[in-house]
Amino acid sequence: MKHSLLATALCSTLLIGCSESPSSKPSNSPQISNSSNSAASATTQQANRAVSEQLPFQDLTDFEQANKGLIARPDALEVISERGELLWRMADYEFLDGEAADTVNPSLWRQAQLNAIHGLFEVSPGIYQLRGFDISNMTLIEGQNGWIVVDPLTAKESAKVAIDFAMQHLPQKPISAIIFTHSHIDHFGGVLGLNDYLADDIPIVAPHGFLEEATSENIIAGTAMSRRATYMYGRGLERNANGHVGSGLGKGGAFGAFGIREPNTLISETGSELTIDGVPFVFQYTPESEAPAEMTFYLPEHKAFCGAELVSRTMHNLYTLRGTKVRDARKWSAYINEAKELFADADIYFGSHHWPIWGQKQIQTFLTQQRDTYKYIHDQTVRHLNNGLVSDEIAETLQLPESLANTFSSRGYYGTLKHNSRAVYQAYMGWYDGNPAHLDPLPASQTASRYVTLAGGADALLQQSQSAVDQGDYRWAAELLNHLVFAQPDNQAARNLLVDSYEQLGFQAESGPWRDVYLSAAKELRHGKANNGIDIRQMKDVLMQSPVSNFFDSMSVRLKAEDVDDDQAAMAISISDKNEQYFLWIENSVLHHRPLRSDDNFAARLTISHELFVDMLLGNAGIRETLFSDDLSVDGSLLELVGFFSLFEQPDANFNIVTP
Repeated sequence: MKHSLLATALCSTLLIGCSESPSSKPSNSPQISNSSNSAASATTQQANRAVSEQLPFQDLTDFEQANKGLIARPDALEVISERGELLWRMADYEFLDGEAADTVNPSLWRQAQLNAIHGLFEVSPGIYQLRGFDISNMTLIEGQNGWIVVDPLTAKESAKVAIDFAMQHLPQKPISAIIFTHSHIDHFGGVLGLNDYLADDIPIVAPHGFLEEATSENIIAGTAMSRRATYMYGRGLERNANGHVGSGLGKGGAFGAFGIREPNTLISETGSELTIDGVPFVFQYTPESEAPAEMTFYLPEHKAFCGAELVSRTMHNLYTLRGTKVRDARKWSAYINEAKELFADADIYFGSHHWPIWGQKQIQTFLTQQRDTYKYIHDQTVRHLNNGLVSDEIAETLQLPESLANTFSSRGYYGTLKHNSRAVYQAYMGWYDGNPAHLDPLPASQTASRYVTLAGGADALLQQSQSAVDQGDYRWAAELLNHLVFAQPDNQAARNLLVDSYEQLGFQAESGPWRDVYLSAAKELRHGKANNGIDIRQMKDVLMQSPVSNFFDSMSVRLKAEDVDDDQAAMAISISDKNEQYFLWIENSVLHHRPLRSDDNFAARLTISHELFVDMLLGNAGIRETLFSDDLSVDGSLLELVGFFSLFEQPDANFNIVTP
């Protein structure tokens, strides 16, 4: 029994709602044009010169290490999708040659230059890295019969380009094992690009909890996270000295087709030893550090430590600007100390991002600095909050000690001291700072017009803002102008001045994500919103591995509670080819689900195949495909079923951020 009303209700209810990428149409560039040609103000130039005077730029050790062991570099490193779209091009970053531009913080410029050093590198005999083919690194370890691949990049397309290039310059052996160090997509999403080289029945090693975390991350809040990620990673910005220069963690991700493979060997305990294709490994299990499921490993025969993303050549995020759960700084620091002691005889360090370190003393120093960076932020934030300081006060006053502040690997290229200290405060104290005036504040949409009135009107507030800009006080100008734009979204003079403020803040930012956020906001104010989100349809291979129950959790946060009546019917859903049956019911305007029981009463049962279910989630299956599919049937009341699914909204995946 099928009906167009049902197809319409299902397609609009199940669709996840992440933004659709502009890559839905072939293009010659992954960037949106019309970026600003603004210049750095005198204040910005002065601030950036101060950075140059503060840090030891004369130390070229990192450049020597980043270039060490180069075997080959592609003449033109480009990643093209099957539809002819340009997903990744290293030539976009050629502008980074030479001295730092006035419009880029010189410390971030240096980091961006280092991250642009790309190619196939020998870390040591038997260990090789492909760097610069994506935001992350792919590592190849030579086994007795083939190659052990560690972290196969973000997308199928970038991984294939990387492995093909490696096989042109290394012995052509099959891939004998795959290791996923953690559950973030830039370390597993390209696995299907390895298919041409896979041996049969290979071990796939990952930390305990990997598949669940990798497939469920962002499903519930994915719409909001995807929208905010367009700011954090500057997806709509041109690659130039006035736009995106890099993320600090790497250049940028290749947003192509994402995949996953289920691990068959899980690591759940530190000290676990495995021999993989003749190579001995010792694993360290580090859950709830940089990722919910993460591990590092040591290669005793090589005296080489793979730090995964437990450590990086930057201060990392305790909280990411796209939105995520706060990470535990104390636990993270403890894991680094554990690795420092467990693998103290390591002569080589390599990671899932950035470039290696050689020398036991140098590695120990690096691990000590990384350990103490996170613990310092934790301990001093808690110290100050126990003395009554609130989040903003701590962020404004906290400074790293000179021994860490002058260390490039502890600088805030990705995470920052300010937002990481706020993350520690949030982890312990939550959003409320104890001030009753902040217990139930008015929303910005209501306060904005009142602030404008209080300032003496729009013209007066604009004049004060212009004065702040003229004095180089861009943070204050942005706060004032944000009120005016929220009160009068069509006030072009206010928008233009806010653009100027955001651009100068971006030009001064040492953090790649902070720069991208400021400049993305400026671009939206100048040119309007563009749909730069991830094309969720390319997540099919990942979502096919996600438990069906995760999607019911996603439905529950889209229930239009105000439309629910007290006698709303219950429904059953059967996933035909997985032999899974679920009972869904609404009680007290809350959606619940559990496995179906024999005595459950429901108005209708929807039977659907797993693949059609996922296709509808992604928007791959339209109303017509659903209507005439043999993989869908209904038993019971069609009208009740349609009414049930009509209670769920499709969120706006391109909602406003810098305007009301």
